[in-house]
Amino acid sequence: MTTSFDLIVIGAGPGGYVCAIRAAQLGMKVACVEKRATLGGTCLNVGCIPSKALLQSSEDFDHAVHGLADHGVVVGSVSLDLARMQARKSEVVGANTKGVEFLFRKNKVEWLKGSGRVVAAGQVDVDGTVYTTKHIAIATGSDSTPLRGVTVDGKRIVTSTGALELDTVPKHLAVIGAGVIGLELGSVWRRLGAAVTVIEYLDRIVPGVDSEVATAFQRILAKQGLKFQLGTKVTGATVSDTGVSLSVEPAKGGAATTIEADVVLLAIGRIPYTDGLGLAEAGVALDERGRVRTDAHFATNVPGIHAIGDVVAGPMLAHKAEDEGVALAERLAGQAGHVNYAVIPGVIYTWPEVASVGQTEEELKAAGIAYNVGKFPFLANGRARAMGATDGFVKILSDKATDRLLGAHILGPDAGTLIAELALAMEFGASAEDVARTCHAHPTLNEAVKEAALAVAGRALHI
Repeated sequence: MTTSFDLIVIGAGPGGYVCAIRAAQLGMKVACVEKRATLGGTCLNVGCIPSKALLQSSEDFDHAVHGLADHGVVVGSVSLDLARMQARKSEVVGANTKGVEFLFRKNKVEWLKGSGRVVAAGQVDVDGTVYTTKHIAIATGSDSTPLRGVTVDGKRIVTSTGALELDTVPKHLAVIGAGVIGLELGSVWRRLGAAVTVIEYLDRIVPGVDSEVATAFQRILAKQGLKFQLGTKVTGATVSDTGVSLSVEPAKGGAATTIEADVVLLAIGRIPYTDGLGLAEAGVALDERGRVRTDAHFATNVPGIHAIGDVVAGPMLAHKAEDEGVALAERLAGQAGHVNYAVIPGVIYTWPEVASVGQTEEELKAAGIAYNVGKFPFLANGRARAMGATDGFVKILSDKATDRLLGAHILGPDAGTLIAELALAMEFGASAEDVARTCHAHPTLNEAVKEAALAVAGRALHI
């Protein structure tokens, strides 16, 4: 086994494994440290991929029960085989993690199996064996944020990891946190038959999402059966053999009440994972939120030690971590790796989906930037009507003086795919007029994007 490398990456999630592969492509001798039995990190193993598998399966089940008849498809009695659904999820995860193993072999990235710890600049300990390297990249990702008074036991009170492994549908699932994870997994179990109550400390759902989109999104989710208790603080949890009793009270003060549930999902966010990495001993500085402090080129205060992904500042998104991994590898190879943080899309994979890129109206107002708005509803889109998926709209924000795109927000079918067009347009500095004058195929959902761009100048054609 090789003991000396050009780069050792600690963590094989999307940021880490992509960084390792790109560095190897550029001619470096690379190793990646991972303590899991499989590669891919949280995302591939217990996050993005398994949750999307269950989201798809639960959408299919819900559509069979409630939607196919509208299309003249009569399937008779529909039943749920949760064990098969969970097995399929595991098959999808396995295919993805084995795919990363294949890519490591193809690119000659050495997998150092075990827990990695920084001894000093140029030295990484993996379960007692010390390896030397020119560069270290910390890509250890994040973990679920704990909540005082609510102790996760993995059975009655679970994080997203446990919520992906339930072997029975809860009668009542209480979700603490109305962010991306809580709403996605709450949607899965609601479709499969659970009553779902979402409890949120703030007076709105999905903080950070454009408020007009968030308001419409909440209305749609409520129609699907999710119940919301906003402006509510969870102060404690009592677990019994039959369920959990949550103590809650108004966030702004008031009388305490209780919520009874069979299972509670704690989903109030993620925190950077830095435990046991030896960062303090190596002199690596952290910021006030426990993230590794880096400069604009992913370098820490210790020469030769770098960090990317959820463990540093910025949105905790797999694709952001991947782009940082590529940029870091290219910089270490003497190239000009770069990430445009102004154009990183975010997606919520409920149905309908929510996708956004750039700034929200609230952010533009706070910055004092004059802007124009163009909106177009999917109700007026021919393809959406044919699909029976007319909820939501496309919203485009452009600079009032230059018409340059400043932000785009989509609530609707396949929003996560549709947002890519607008992210690309923003990456190249396009205007709303540029998008509006680009020919879009008919009939497609993308036409709603074109119409929203036309609407910025008050000239939408189909509404």
